[in-house]
Amino acid sequence: MQDNQKKYRKKYAVMTVFFLISASFLFGCGNKDSAVPETEEFLFSAEEEKSDHTSQKSEEPAEKAERKKAEADSGTVEENPERKKVFVYVCGEVQASGVYELEQDSRVFEAIAKAGGLTENAAAEAVNQARVVVDGEQIYVPSLDEVKGAGVVSEVTERTDDGKININTAEKEELMTLTGVGEAKAQSIIAYREEHGGFQSIEELMQIEGIKEGVFNKIKEDITI
Repeated sequence: MQDNQKKYRKKYAVMTVFFLISASFLFGCGNKDSAVPETEEFLFSAEEEKSDHTSQKSEEPAEKAERKKAEADSGTVEENPERKKVFVYVCGEVQASGVYELEQDSRVFEAIAKAGGLTENAAAEAVNQARVVVDGEQIYVPSLDEVKGAGVVSEVTERTDDGKININTAEKEELMTLTGVGEAKAQSIIAYREEHGGFQSIEELMQIEGIKEGVFNKIKEDITI
């Protein structure tokens, strides 16, 4: 009887120990498995943050380089603007008559210099050497004898062979000889051609304030470009 009780107790003790070991193993593995995803998630987040930071750092130098290049290109354009060229025919009392190339907005004295300068017999005061040249124009420098014979400087320098007034080169006094053109309109004509590089047609004269079709019809036979 006692032997049976001892066997039963021993068997019960072994089963209790086995149960405790199994329970410990099961709960321990469960905790371990639940910790793995958390660790992986943490590592993944750290790698993602590091990648984003590296990408941002690599983009910043590229943006700065692009901005500097754009600024440099812009500065080059401003420092070296392309200037248009004009061609004028210089003749009369100059050292070498001919067609010369000048930069836009050049003055008459520069065109004369291109032609070698004035001769000893040139009537320098008969030409407005400070005037801005116009592409395709003829700059004629009269002689002293021509000026004396003409009596009026502008008649020699600004009228063409057919007696018409060149609205691209005529001075204020010459323009005022046109019907309906007073001092204010003459000054407006000069200002317009200096701003736009000269008239491309005589009809363009109607762009001047105060010179409309009525006035233009009265003077169109007396002007040229």
